[in-house]
Order: sequence, then C-alpha cells, then structure tokens
Amino acid sequence: MPTLRPPPRPREDMPTSSMADIAFLLLIFFLVTTVFPKDQGLGITLPREEREVAAGNVLELTVHADGSVSVRHGDSPNEWSVLPDQVVGTWRDAVAANPQLIASLRSDPETSYGRMMAVLDRLHLAGAERIALGMAGR
Repeated sequence: MPTLRPPPRPREDMPTSSMADIAFLLLIFFLVTTVFPKDQGLGITLPREEREVAAGNVLELTVHADGSVSVRHGDSPNEWSVLPDQVVGTWRDAVAANPQLIASLRSDPETSYGRMMAVLDRLHLAGAERIALGMAGR
C-alpha cells in the first residue's frame, strides 16, 4: 500500500538574489532623473566705466548693528536716523526732488547680513535702480 506524504511546506524565506540588482537600478534611476537647482545669488550689474558722480546726486544710507539706518544727502552735513521700514518713503521723497539720485548703501562691520538685506530689499521696493554697496568707515 502506498504511503501518502504530507504536502511540502512553503518556504519561509524570500528570494533575495535580485534585490541588489533592483536597488542598484533604482539608485541609477533617481540619480539620472533628479534635477539639482543652480545657486542663485544677487543680480548685480557692474558699471562699465568709472564716472565721477556729483555729491548732490548721492543719498548715503548707513545700516548700523542695532538696525537703525542713518541717512545723509551727499552734499549736506546733516544726518538723520530712520527705521528700516521708513527707507521706502525716504527714498521716494529724495528721488522726487532729484531724479538723478544714486543710493549709496553702507553697513557697519558688526551689522548682520539680514539687516543689510532688509534695507536693500526696501530700496528695491521703492524703485531704486542705481545702488552702490560698501562698508562704513572705508
């Protein structure tokens, strides 16, 4: 009489021979299809030639470490202090009186980058197109 054997048990392990191939193919796929963004900085147009600028056509703005901004008209000894939020109105008032005005933006060495950029952004918001950048005391 023939004996009946129990059915074979299913295997409990998973075949992993092709796992490395699949992982490698996925790695190559993502490396090829990933788009890396290019670094974007400030768009600054450098002057092509040096020209002498009349002192009356310059509005000097100095950003201090405490966040205040000192404003002085180029040919005037008077200097006044404004908050960064007031730079837009100050620039618009000054350029209404002199359309040839150039902003000279300077900062103290201790001024944070964020405060300097906040004032520069407000100048752009006010419509300033000609801006000279520098460091105070130089």
